[in-house]
Amino acid sequence: MDSNVIIQQQEERPALATYEDIAGRMEHSLTQPDLNEEQASAALHKARAYGLAAVMVRPSDVDIAVRILDGSSVRVASVAGFPHGTSTTATKLYEGRDLLRRGAKEISLVVHPGKMRSRQFQHVETEILQMSESCHQADAILKVVFETSYLVEDLKIILCKMCKRTEADYAETDTGYGPGGYESADLALLKTICKDVVKIKATVSALDQVHAAYAAGAERFGSLDAFSILDVWKAELAAKAKAAAVSE
Repeated sequence: MDSNVIIQQQEERPALATYEDIAGRMEHSLTQPDLNEEQASAALHKARAYGLAAVMVRPSDVDIAVRILDGSSVRVASVAGFPHGTSTTATKLYEGRDLLRRGAKEISLVVHPGKMRSRQFQHVETEILQMSESCHQADAILKVVFETSYLVEDLKIILCKMCKRTEADYAETDTGYGPGGYESADLALLKTICKDVVKIKATVSALDQVHAAYAAGAERFGSLDAFSILDVWKAELAAKAKAAAVSE
């Protein structure tokens, strides 16, 4: 079933054809705990030069990210309850609101997988709703992180419906720090339930994964190595342009 959905998505969506088609959807992650400030600063300047959609930074780096990316189209994104989602609701909300006050324009809220597996749905939905309200009052985007490898199918469906009811902007497949990544069936399921009400963000590590995730309905791609992916994309586009020129 999921393969049929993916094929249908491929037929319906226009192909990614320009550098901006991917760069404008790409989010570089700077969440590694061992990054020093010099490394983070260099990557932020590079993200500005590459014209990315956003850079996901650790909460402690939001101030420097806002300063470096000021005046560019690259949005400052950060995380609440990262990486496992097990903080208390009050802690997550304070963290999110503090990041918004500091200038973050996108917040990824990590859902507590244990609460979902315990079927404490009211707890989870109330948490998402409160963060959604905080983000939208600050003209910011909320991304709800599922960590799909922890959840069975019915829990993923319920969480998608929560995202729709709370007016979250994105459903995000995983943090990249969980026990495993997502599967193609996860993207198909999320897209089928969220439709066009909630957009999908997928973690990727290579260009072919970008194309596959896009075909399955993803609108944003998060990566620890966005620059390498875009370098490969630029090389592919240059090769295509050269081949086209030769054939004329």
